[in-house]
Amino acid sequence: MSDKGIEISNEELLEIEKELKSLEEREKKPTTVAKSRIEKDITRISTGVPELDKALEGGVPKGSWVAITGEPGTGKSILCMHFAWAGLRVGDPVVYVTTEAEFRDVIRQAKLFGMDFEQYKIYDISSTKELGEIPNIVVIDIFGLLKVARQMSEAIPTDVETARKRRFAALDVQTLTAAIQEAYKILGVLKEGIKSPVRHVRLIIDSMSAFWADKPAMARKYSYDLKIAAHRDNVTTYLVSQYAMTTKSTFGFGLEHIADGVFYLWMDDVESTKEVARYMIIKKMRMTNHARTAFRVEILPGKGFVLESLK
Repeated sequence: MSDKGIEISNEELLEIEKELKSLEEREKKPTTVAKSRIEKDITRISTGVPELDKALEGGVPKGSWVAITGEPGTGKSILCMHFAWAGLRVGDPVVYVTTEAEFRDVIRQAKLFGMDFEQYKIYDISSTKELGEIPNIVVIDIFGLLKVARQMSEAIPTDVETARKRRFAALDVQTLTAAIQEAYKILGVLKEGIKSPVRHVRLIIDSMSAFWADKPAMARKYSYDLKIAAHRDNVTTYLVSQYAMTTKSTFGFGLEHIADGVFYLWMDDVESTKEVARYMIIKKMRMTNHARTAFRVEILPGKGFVLESLK
């Protein structure tokens, strides 16, 4: 050893650099054993559509936020019904937010597809009736959101100017998150000091587009605000977003940025084809492999949403 330190040849330096690079690559890419261990740890949540479960290697990874996007009439709401129905069948509590229709209309339509929600205990958050038994499903429609917004506004200081500035609207993300939190309490899935429900919950919001219809440029911010406030490991969420008929793009481009998965639905131009032909593709899904090709969508009496391979 010299007073200049340890002398290392160029060949040795190259070997060290190779070894360091190899270690970095191994850290980036888990070994096959590590991968299989991760895959085993993933709990799959059924979509309620057998062909879609198969395309997702068994279902949506638990805790995912799934954006369902597409133009009107492509089957987005029916896909939500299947997800809720599958949850009720296995004992998962369901929170069903509907801004597009009253829940009684959802019930009627679901019956046509062999899903009878009235077999289960349903509680509407806008109801003035006293809660009896713990329900299986809590419904939040526009009337429920109005009720929560009014309660939130009444809870602020009585100063007129403050009240005017801070009055909460029904179609406001803060109102939505407060309503969802109230639904968790009604379902009895919260424990004091713990944010995530103690049981797995299925959350459906059909649709998110209503919350930014008059300010689409804010969609991305509102989506992030909602995820920060409402995302929980023990909650798997479907969020519907409409596509504009003219531009064929999502209103505000909000949900696809924060979603773990995206189901995109569309249909052929009926003026050209003279028939209704619907399609769906899984654009992305984190934590799992998934089918990369599109499916033909059929909506059938007694069955509902059915996927058929294009191959």
